[in-house]
Amino acid sequence: MRRNLADGYELDDDKARIDREAVHRYLSEESYWAKGRSREIVDALVENAARVVGLYHDGRQVGFSRTHSDGHTMSYLADVYVLEGHRGRGCGVELVRFSVDEGPLAKTRWYLHTADAHDLYRKFGFGKPGPRALER
Repeated sequence: MRRNLADGYELDDDKARIDREAVHRYLSEESYWAKGRSREIVDALVENAARVVGLYHDGRQVGFSRTHSDGHTMSYLADVYVLEGHRGRGCGVELVRFSVDEGPLAKTRWYLHTADAHDLYRKFGFGKPGPRALER
């Protein structure tokens, strides 16, 4: 499933299109939640995900999300990021919307953990957070 956004951005949930090296680089080197994660683990997580979404700009991957799900009742949103040079354009909001509200898992109960993006996820119905967990 694909969706075009403004200014040459595109969302796509084609697992084969994910640039796993780019995802590994961001998660293992820049993220606070997956620093040091091995390439083998990233590959396994992408491969076994219920859904992955890439954010692309002019064909280059600049964002990502991964969903783990039982496919029926619950889904867990993980590893969401947009590269710094592409932030502030609403791409993160659209990435989360596409991941959570669109597609085959939209009607499941959603969970996520975050230390810093509570305001973003509140826009999608995630409740008041505990120390780190949000539920919708």
